[in-house]
Amino acid sequence: MALFTRKRATATAADTGRTTAHRPAAALDADPALAALTGDYTIDPAHSRIGFSVRHAMVTNVRGAFGTHEGTLHLDGADPARSTAAVDVTIASVDTGIADRDAHLRGGDFFDADAFPLMTFRSTAAERVGDTTYRVTGDLTIKDVTRPLTIDLEYQGAATDVYGAERVGFEGSAEILRSDWGLTWNAALETGGVMVSDKVKLTFDISAVKAAA
Repeated sequence: MALFTRKRATATAADTGRTTAHRPAAALDADPALAALTGDYTIDPAHSRIGFSVRHAMVTNVRGAFGTHEGTLHLDGADPARSTAAVDVTIASVDTGIADRDAHLRGGDFFDADAFPLMTFRSTAAERVGDTTYRVTGDLTIKDVTRPLTIDLEYQGAATDVYGAERVGFEGSAEILRSDWGLTWNAALETGGVMVSDKVKLTFDISAVKAAA
């Protein structure tokens, strides 16, 4: 997952699109000023969140997160395509704020956390698509089903924290159909429709710490 440019505080989504459209691809890939970001990073779980939201009963969204996860990044400030990411998520850490619902999600109707304790992501490609936006494609595995996933990211900045650790941050999102990974449980509503939508939105708020040289 690549972070290769400073974020412009005044840029809008429309501005970014126009800028990207009128700049040659080579210009997007080169930013020598950010070469210092190149390196290996560890995701800081205490300051990161991997969340999701799903439509419930056709009328509202249920939101949750996985409280236990770990991951590593390799960022290449000169060549975005050489950046990589690996993330492991502990299924049993799912938390929607309702204990009974979390137990149902951990059980056989959904994740079957005892048999399949981890959800994993391994990147296979990365590209810079705008001044502060990136796209990472990889393999998402849930319940031993592996399918491609594309995550859109926005660079949030880099800083040295009060303990001297070098950090980078980004936010990302993706949408999946849970049925593609064998998560098919549902219940019909008397008024039509189903209890849980097939579409799930995944969200990523990540702070990663650079490994010491």
